[in-house]
Amino acid sequence: MDLVLDAPERTRRIHRAAARFCAANGWAPLSEVPLPNGRRADILALLPDGSFRIIEVKSCARDFLTDRKWTEYRDFCDALLFAVDADFPQALLPEDVGLICAASMEDWALLRPPPAHPLAPARRRSMLLRYAMLAGLRASAAADPEAGLLARMALRLE
Repeated sequence: MDLVLDAPERTRRIHRAAARFCAANGWAPLSEVPLPNGRRADILALLPDGSFRIIEVKSCARDFLTDRKWTEYRDFCDALLFAVDADFPQALLPEDVGLICAASMEDWALLRPPPAHPLAPARRRSMLLRYAMLAGLRASAAADPEAGLLARMALRLE
């Protein structure tokens, strides 16, 4: 018997499945990453070759139709993807963005690879430093939450 999921729970499940997709492909995902333009990427993944993917999680058609911020993420990654579940109306999504179907924690697939739009070297360096600082701060905060809070406030990363 399937349970009807509310939007926040559906979003969490898609997000976790997309992060597992990243891990299974050797990508290092960071969740809820603040970008230099003031937006926040659902997932910023660093690939072994040093490139970045942003994965935008969409839980339903309304979520996609009311949120057009995702177009502003392209400037901060080498490729952009959507992660949706099996019930999402995929015909709504633009063709020029990759697509991950995250049906469950164990069942996900890349349905459409993302077109590449490589970052300029200076932007890549900036994003790599942002990624590293944020990952380090989060690891530090896990061990000492108070020190992590102080560091985030000092650097204004989160």
